[in-house]
Amino acid sequence: MTLNERLSKYLNIPYQAPRPGTEGQITRMIGLTLEAIGLRVALGDNCVVEVAPGVSAEAEVVGFAGDRIYLMPLESIDGLSPGARVVPRLGASLVPVGPGLLGRVIDGIGRPLDGLGPVQADAMVSLSGETINPLNRHPIETTLDVGVRAINGLLSVGRGQRLGLFAGSGVGKSVLLGMMTRFTEADITVVGLIGERGREVREFIDQSLGQAGRQRSVVVAAPADDSPLMRMRAAQLSTRIAEYFRAQGKNVLLLMDSLTRYAQAQREIALAVGEPPATKGYPPSVFAKLPKLVERAGNGETGGGSVTAFYTVLTEGDDQQDPVADSARAILDGHIVLSRDLAEQGHYPAIDIEASISRAMPQIVDPTHQQFALQMKRTWARYHQNEDLISVGAYARGTDAEIDRSIELLPAMRAYLQQGMQEPMPMKRAIQELVMIMQAKPEQAAQAQPQQAVAAGLRRKP
Repeated sequence: MTLNERLSKYLNIPYQAPRPGTEGQITRMIGLTLEAIGLRVALGDNCVVEVAPGVSAEAEVVGFAGDRIYLMPLESIDGLSPGARVVPRLGASLVPVGPGLLGRVIDGIGRPLDGLGPVQADAMVSLSGETINPLNRHPIETTLDVGVRAINGLLSVGRGQRLGLFAGSGVGKSVLLGMMTRFTEADITVVGLIGERGREVREFIDQSLGQAGRQRSVVVAAPADDSPLMRMRAAQLSTRIAEYFRAQGKNVLLLMDSLTRYAQAQREIALAVGEPPATKGYPPSVFAKLPKLVERAGNGETGGGSVTAFYTVLTEGDDQQDPVADSARAILDGHIVLSRDLAEQGHYPAIDIEASISRAMPQIVDPTHQQFALQMKRTWARYHQNEDLISVGAYARGTDAEIDRSIELLPAMRAYLQQGMQEPMPMKRAIQELVMIMQAKPEQAAQAQPQQAVAAGLRRKP
């Protein structure tokens, strides 16, 4: 029998689409966790739950025990009844990527929230990006101008670095993030608003990004009232979009507000499926998920693009030893701590330079810049170590030359560390002002007023 004769036998056989895995039904619901039986699925698979006739909701497999499958819905499932049908979805969950996302606001699964029509995607990709061999990553060796004087001068950031903004609630994390969004030199900005207040989404887009900034930005929003699974996916989607543009050779700025809400979403899911809490109510899986998300940012392979990432970390009760803050500090390339005391004094941005550090700064700035930055940090710290004595008049001038110097430079240093929300400060000018302050003679420093040092620096052309 020839090949044509053998193939002709199959011409009249109708095509049958592959059947999905065995269907199941809902037997139990506790909180946001659904329990189903009769399914043949794997961890991470997606299913469709028939909530009511003609109404369905997507859910993800988050655990199992024997023949019982635990599902977590992405959306509200009001009206669900016992015995509801569950059907596994064919294929992996894919999300849109491409230049068509620029200027758009989407949710955690890539659906538009801005009312501008469907998203024009170049490709549909998996949420999990490819792992880069750490030996193939390009090292951090060039500075990134973020437009904030205190950071450019004292906590210089490198392209491809990952830093955390640590602070309690209401200290100015989102405001500082908005300043960096407007001022940072980057080809593309990806903003992930994870678990924050819903009103902040519109405010961030209109006030922080603005019309010009929005055209080169992608905003992924999952407010606090979204399901924990949707919040986790929004953080993963933000990172996946940044990875896509990095692969195209772009220098990407990734801003995620906040990493703590991502950890709390994972805690909700883990506790719902029965994982025991370990550290202050956080199950072990939370601390396994954080590095997997953060390590995806950074530089690509040599010759490729970069993802410079800033993650806000909410320190509950201003406790810097909070489990999530402590874990994030260990896996990030530096941390910028915001002080509530400074914020209450009207000192903005309220950066505590004593508690903050950029681990990449020694490798990316010249020795002179590094020297003056350390000198200012030491002088600032010296004053605050003796502030009580100075305030009550118990310190006599001439007793300690370093303390005398810190008193003389305090007004200029305070002016240097403060900045208006709409006032960008290029790195070159920030360094010039830093050098000018630290080289000031005693008689000049004593006459300096809080804003005079800044004004003098602005008059000097770079």
